[in-house]
Amino acid sequence: MSDRSGDSVDPLLSICLAGGKQSFSAGDELICEYQIDAIDPTDIQAVEVSVVWYTEGKGEEDMGVHYFERRLPSDAEDGDLRPMRRLRTRLPNSPLSYSGAILTIRWCIRLRVFLRRRGDSVMEYPFTLGAVPLRVPAVA
Repeated sequence: MSDRSGDSVDPLLSICLAGGKQSFSAGDELICEYQIDAIDPTDIQAVEVSVVWYTEGKGEEDMGVHYFERRLPSDAEDGDLRPMRRLRTRLPNSPLSYSGAILTIRWCIRLRVFLRRRGDSVMEYPFTLGAVPLRVPAVA
């Protein structure tokens, strides 16, 4: 086994939504698969996958966690957290994705790998939940 402690290359993280779907309605089931590659399994301390929403724009930013799973090497066969894994969750009724002049609400799947001696590596995969129409004021 080689010692990669001096290696500054991040692991290869991949997330794939089932059916290539990018947009969901409230109550839909989100199914995705994620995988970690290009790293020795002993370099991984933990893996977290979550489905989150967050706001951007004026004022304080907000964030909510809809789904969260943390796995340790002791949770996996042979202690290897790299193989492909499936996540399934039913999406909530709100908040819906929104992009306005003052506020934006974004949804994403976030994969975070905690590495021994090297901090962590994160990947976010965005998707939309619902379709909030923009209201255009009537011109008099």
